[in-house]
Amino acid sequence: MATTIADIEVVPLSNACGAEIRGVDLTKPLDEEAFKKIEAAWFDHLLIVFRGQNISNDDQVRFCRYFGDLEEVRTGKFANEEMRHTMMITNVTDTGFQTALEDGEMWFHSDQCYYEIPCRASTLYAMELPRVGGNTLFANCYAAWEALPGELRKKLAGLKARNIYDYAGNPVTRGDNIDPNAPQYFHPVARTHPATGRKALYVNRLMIDMIEGLPEDESEETLKQLFEHSEKSEFVYEHVWKIGDLVMWDNRCSMHARTHFDPNERRMMRRITVKGEAVR
Repeated sequence: MATTIADIEVVPLSNACGAEIRGVDLTKPLDEEAFKKIEAAWFDHLLIVFRGQNISNDDQVRFCRYFGDLEEVRTGKFANEEMRHTMMITNVTDTGFQTALEDGEMWFHSDQCYYEIPCRASTLYAMELPRVGGNTLFANCYAAWEALPGELRKKLAGLKARNIYDYAGNPVTRGDNIDPNAPQYFHPVARTHPATGRKALYVNRLMIDMIEGLPEDESEETLKQLFEHSEKSEFVYEHVWKIGDLVMWDNRCSMHARTHFDPNERRMMRRITVKGEAVR
């Protein structure tokens, strides 16, 4: 039986962003009204959390498809046709899926911002977790933009920044010598959400290295100011994972980071993303 709107409860998780969706079993389909309620909560809270789920890859695929067409994994090879949308974010090597081998801390970033068409939404499903750490921080980029001084917003209007996937395999540093062949794209410093019409700050510490049209010193100083501003605790919700959590976030108005964890402990998250649209 499909989940109906009467089953669903939306519980905010913080003043910054995030809501838990209760009363939903993601092994079952959603009726249209139930999906619309979940989508509205996603628009309102930027990320939604489903606790205690026991879902297969197919279940996660089905849920994500309510929000749009799915991205195929853009790097490497997928194990078979059924897995073409799935990547494991993990430090475990024997998953049978395309894998991003990652452990430890990771700076704030927005998924696929270095492509012309970044993904609209990302989901992670928690399968294995370390005892301590490996939490995900989510920042509200609407609030960050709206809290900037008016003069700074006016200065940034119409400017673009270079988003580049080049951090030498280290998710908390970026070298001085940028690889000219690394995936990169110039996007607006502030983007407009196509569904809500709100503007969001679209810069992140990990993958942006310069603002087009500004002198180098001014670009560096402005980015430093924006990074520090957008990562303030008042804009951030920290998600402490539990096995069976499914989290979906909106890449168009949020960014995320990962806290440190012991690389000798296993952490395995199944990721599926939804195709986006041109950044405006």
